Amino acid sequence: MTGRARIGDVARRAAVSGATVDRVLNRRPGVREATVQRVWAAARELGYLSEADLFASLAPSPMRLEFLLPAGTNRYLRMLGEYIRNAEEVLSPFNVRCRCHFIDSFDPQVLAESLLRYGKGADGIAFMALEHPVVREAVNALAARGVHVVTLISDLSNSRRAAYVGMDNRAAGRTAGYLVGRLLGPRGGQVAMIAGSLSYRGHEEREMGFLHVMREMFPSLGVVGLREGHDDANNNYRQARSLLAQHGDLVGLYNIGGGSGGIGRALKETGRDRQAVFVGHGLTPDTRSLLIDGTLDAVITQDPPSMVSNCIRIFTNLRDQREPMAGVEPIRISIIFRENLP
Repeated sequence: MTGRARIGDVARRAAVSGATVDRVLNRRPGVREATVQRVWAAARELGYLSEADLFASLAPSPMRLEFLLPAGTNRYLRMLGEYIRNAEEVLSPFNVRCRCHFIDSFDPQVLAESLLRYGKGADGIAFMALEHPVVREAVNALAARGVHVVTLISDLSNSRRAAYVGMDNRAAGRTAGYLVGRLLGPRGGQVAMIAGSLSYRGHEEREMGFLHVMREMFPSLGVVGLREGHDDANNNYRQARSLLAQHGDLVGLYNIGGGSGGIGRALKETGRDRQAVFVGHGLTPDTRSLLIDGTLDAVITQDPPSMVSNCIRIFTNLRDQREPMAGVEPIRISIIFRENLP
């Protein structure tokens, strides 16, 4: 640092505190980009910076992006989180810094508080949304502060989120219904669904799509009441055992969320793994092994790298004042069988 100006002079010129000036000049997080630029400008005007510092001040700060995912045993979400944490080299051309946090997102109050807490020092947040008023208010509050919000895997209605990244969940549910019905052929009987939580709009949309196809195309198949397992393998195991015990004519199962390993275990223990058609979501080590041994008939999945890439492109579009979805390819639904495992 050169010149006679002091941090207090820079703070007065930029109309911020000395602590904020210190954070900006030492490139620590937690300061809005507009404030960062104001501090750099004040420091330049007062001759507070050396030539090297002047050059550094012209380089835009990396976008600070936070990803919030549900905590628990959902292997697909764990894989997605690991990809985010290890994708620094892939993301470096976009000038972003990403962090991933696993939170208790089945509780709307906890999710809303987490959004506001992590949003304080962020330029953008991507998260799996619960359909709830307190979550919607938190998203709207972040948008009002200039924090871009992207919903991931499950969307949030009537909110100020900037974009949604994920498959068409209603189409995914219809696809699952079509697979179950066609694989069962002329057989009649009951089919069941297990969801993570219908507080996820995505899971509700999958249920609706599945039910519509059952009614439209497979009237010989009845659908028993949906169960919720919170994407937990042990919870799903208990729900599946209960369904199999109550319905001797259960011929099909659709796992709307994660935790397919628990359902597979229940089918094997009861000797129904070769009798019931089983369709789930998310290609993971668990679902892969179930496909290989024939317990699981099909997996509907979306590619984690594509999802993260789409999020980053949306955030950079917003930073550069372009349309959020410019150059963003829709997430495609992939159907994986044992015979086409990648």
